[in-house]
Amino acid sequence: MLAYRHAFHAGNHADVLKHVVLLSVLRYLNRKAKPYRFVDTHAGAGGYALDGGYAQKNAEFAGGIGRLWDRTDLPAPVADYVAAVRAFNGPGPLRTYPGSPALTRRAMRTTDGLCLFERHPADHALLVAQVGDTPGTTVFQADGFAGLARQLPPSGGRGAVLIDPSYELRTDYAATVRAVREALAKLPDAVVAVWYPQLAHKPESARLPEELTALVPRKGWLHARLTVGEPDADGFGMAGSGMVVLNPPFVLRDELAATLPYLATHLGLVPGASFLLESSA
Repeated sequence: MLAYRHAFHAGNHADVLKHVVLLSVLRYLNRKAKPYRFVDTHAGAGGYALDGGYAQKNAEFAGGIGRLWDRTDLPAPVADYVAAVRAFNGPGPLRTYPGSPALTRRAMRTTDGLCLFERHPADHALLVAQVGDTPGTTVFQADGFAGLARQLPPSGGRGAVLIDPSYELRTDYAATVRAVREALAKLPDAVVAVWYPQLAHKPESARLPEELTALVPRKGWLHARLTVGEPDADGFGMAGSGMVVLNPPFVLRDELAATLPYLATHLGLVPGASFLLESSA
């Protein structure tokens, strides 16, 4: 949806969960010397100014990365994530936040390939300026749902995918399931990570994890959800978010088991903040 701008939400609790999982997947992929291709279907701008108008409108980052920035008791996966944000931000106070493309490119090796899709013309221009000239990176101003299958399988046979649309269109839910099905048909062993919002007023968001795990990926699935708030009086608002990872790294469950309780405690906006962690193994 071309009206959506992630800059309003950069660095919030949903970004924390998504990027902790993303970096864990990348660390695992980097264990093997053989190169891989990573495809990001909804890349956004690549990086965000937290002192700018968009991010400052609701200051959502204050309840996400802002709550972790100065802590010294971070679990290892969260510490790794905060260190990656610091590397992007530079020394001093928190001013900028890396999107998934910037985090991914910094974590990947020079031999690995990164393919980014972003439809919004302004965000596409910012994305090109942020990472477009990095060796091994290709940026498309195109629909990532439609373009994903064409990027698989990579020549080396190793691949991973991140799908995190805005879900402002109800059709995004069905499009996500369709894109994952097509990706797994092209590369059955691909690690596919899907982010989704926890929205009481949209039953599609509650059904999405079940629809994804029903695809029966070859190496199983993992579902992690972080609930930090509750809907407003009319049932609207994002209470939290989740990640479904198909063909997940075998280390991911243990890492998240040590991480999600911490995030629920320190990012929770209500006393009932909680988490869910389940997997097929």
